[in-house]
Amino acid sequence: MAMAPNAASVELKSNSGVASEPKTQMPEDIKNAKIEEKETVVEHMPKKEEVGVEIDPNTGTSFPVKLEDGKQLNCVGVRKKSIIGFGINIYSFGMYADNEKLRDLLKSSVGGSPEKPVEQMYQKVIDSDVEIMVRLVIVFSSLTMGMVRINLDKGLGAAIKKFGGGKENEGLTRRIMGEATDDIKLTSGSVIEISRLPGYTLQTKVKGDLVSKIESELLCRAYIYMYLGDDALDKDAKDKFGTSMLKLLWSGVQKL
Repeated sequence: MAMAPNAASVELKSNSGVASEPKTQMPEDIKNAKIEEKETVVEHMPKKEEVGVEIDPNTGTSFPVKLEDGKQLNCVGVRKKSIIGFGINIYSFGMYADNEKLRDLLKSSVGGSPEKPVEQMYQKVIDSDVEIMVRLVIVFSSLTMGMVRINLDKGLGAAIKKFGGGKENEGLTRRIMGEATDDIKLTSGSVIEISRLPGYTLQTKVKGDLVSKIESELLCRAYIYMYLGDDALDKDAKDKFGTSMLKLLWSGVQKL
């Protein structure tokens, strides 16, 4: 006599007649615990700080008002050249500084309560080793590294002569672009960053690559003088930097 299949064997068969493994369900309390743990991780993820920008009205170039290393934007400007009687925008620039140290410098060296920037303030910044970075953003699409070198040689040469007791130092000016070769393409939007670092070190990066790092107080002073000195490349930008110094001097570091 044939025996009837038991209940267990019936439950283990699929529709095709082939036996399958019984499914095991995760307990609800363990499942919920894992979901809650995931939500907790997401909830505590740090939010990225939103940073504003300032636009150079001459070219439409934008500059973040604060960099990742904490340096803050104190002015924007433009470098112009006259070519065949026409004024051409060569690059926009933004000047960033360690504003806390800049404020300390001004408070320890500037007396009285100036209502407008005075030359003593600019000179203190030029002579100091407070960290300042000038970000150049190329606007003129036909600019070459050779043209950049000539421009720097001319501007820096005059400043070095002023601070060097009337002596020229062509070798020093040529070192600023260091390993930057003439085959580097400077298209519109290309970035050059020249930084005065503590210890009177001038560092140059072209499109993110380090091309020189020179320890020279004379070179550092001369470079900052190009932007904040008597014959500044952009007088309006120099005035904006001065206004920023006044705010730092009497109102503390601005919270950007």
